[in-house]
Amino acid sequence: MKLTDLLRLNREIRVIGFDDAPFIRGSGEAVNIAGIVCAGTRFEGMVWGEVEPDGWDATHKICELLIGKKFLRQLHLILIDGIGFGGFNIIDLQELSLRLNLPCVAVMRRLPNLTKIEQAMSRLPMLEKRLEILSRAGKIYAYPPYFFQVCGESPEVIAAVLPRLTACGKVPEALRLAHLIGAAVIKGESSSSA
Repeated sequence: MKLTDLLRLNREIRVIGFDDAPFIRGSGEAVNIAGIVCAGTRFEGMVWGEVEPDGWDATHKICELLIGKKFLRQLHLILIDGIGFGGFNIIDLQELSLRLNLPCVAVMRRLPNLTKIEQAMSRLPMLEKRLEILSRAGKIYAYPPYFFQVCGESPEVIAAVLPRLTACGKVPEALRLAHLIGAAVIKGESSSSA
């Protein structure tokens, strides 16, 4: 069922939210990612994987965690905390949406400083390729308190969906839990900011 129908019928929306766990920059060690499945704001399941820091495998790894597995057929929406994992392992939001056949949304807590992001990425190899993947995510939409990029759905529909996925504050519950669980697994306790 499409998100517009779920909204109109006031039905539950099933979502998975991905965030990377804390990692040590420059260590070269794999970065863990947590994917939390929620029905609305209720926790229902979890996937766990890893990506290369500043690598190229984030889009593929998310697909690997979902395609052919039990959660994908239940989902209506994919949420990503930001557009990259492990530094600048940029997610190709467009490709992710096409491969999973679902709307995909990169959610940000505030409008990013794109100039600073490009300066930071310029220290890594293949800057142009990273910028190209970043640009495919499209325009950043502001529907305070939400800022996001979306592929596979209209920004108006996503702006109506996000509050239904948020228990309190400014972050959808699936992303908040992914952040907390990732920190707890790596550091032994969750951090205070999610």
